[in-house]
Amino acid sequence: MNQPLAYVHPGAKIAKNVVIDPFTTIHNNVVIGEGTWIGSNVTIMEGARIGKNCNIFPGAVISAVPQDLKYNDEDTLTIIGDNVTIRECVTINRGTTDKMKTVIGNNCLIMAYCHIAHDCIVGNNCIFSNNSTLAGHITVGDYVVLAGMTAVHQFCSIGNHAFVTGGSLVRKDVPPFVKAAREPLSYVGINSVGLRRRGFSTEKIREIQDIFRILYQKNYNNTQAAEIIEAEMEATPERDEILQFIKDSQRGIMKGYFKSN
Repeated sequence: MNQPLAYVHPGAKIAKNVVIDPFTTIHNNVVIGEGTWIGSNVTIMEGARIGKNCNIFPGAVISAVPQDLKYNDEDTLTIIGDNVTIRECVTINRGTTDKMKTVIGNNCLIMAYCHIAHDCIVGNNCIFSNNSTLAGHITVGDYVVLAGMTAVHQFCSIGNHAFVTGGSLVRKDVPPFVKAAREPLSYVGINSVGLRRRGFSTEKIREIQDIFRILYQKNYNNTQAAEIIEAEMEATPERDEILQFIKDSQRGIMKGYFKSN
């Protein structure tokens, strides 16, 4: 870590085997775990908590104050898990008084020029492709993939194992296990490729498909569909996760795709 061309505040807590490249600035009240590499021209600001074996590429700015006019210099955090790769020029803002923290889980890949705003909670094993942008107060589950230039509206939720295609505008909540595409953003099937890669059986994938056929292809409203799913489908962790997501949705879930005449 002996890098004379970097500035590390004396109050920062840096593990002994962290590598810091030239022209990087690390502020006070920062903790960085073992095995992490920080490229040149990175700025890590107060409140950052970065885990083990992370890679932070040149130009990234971590834990800057929120771009929120209500923020009043509260003592908030940015928490980043282990084995996270943050590519060039990514910006991640720390929390406000809403959650007091912005969180990125373990094993995530955040590609170049992504922005993650204040009070976002991102799960484990997520991939955000180039230029994806999360507004404030967004919740993202585990194994979520956002393709390039996806923009997510504040307060939205995206469920586990969801896949959102490139250039999408996410204005409503995206349920778990689905593929989302088109404009306006719509259900276009389940994320069967991703589920197979993660060990879901053919039978389990069919079960999930059957649930979403009721929700999106049978012309029921969400309340009716949820009641039918609960009554007719066997109780499984996946069924219950989907039903709970629908129940908890604050912005409403995205619609099914209907081709216009």
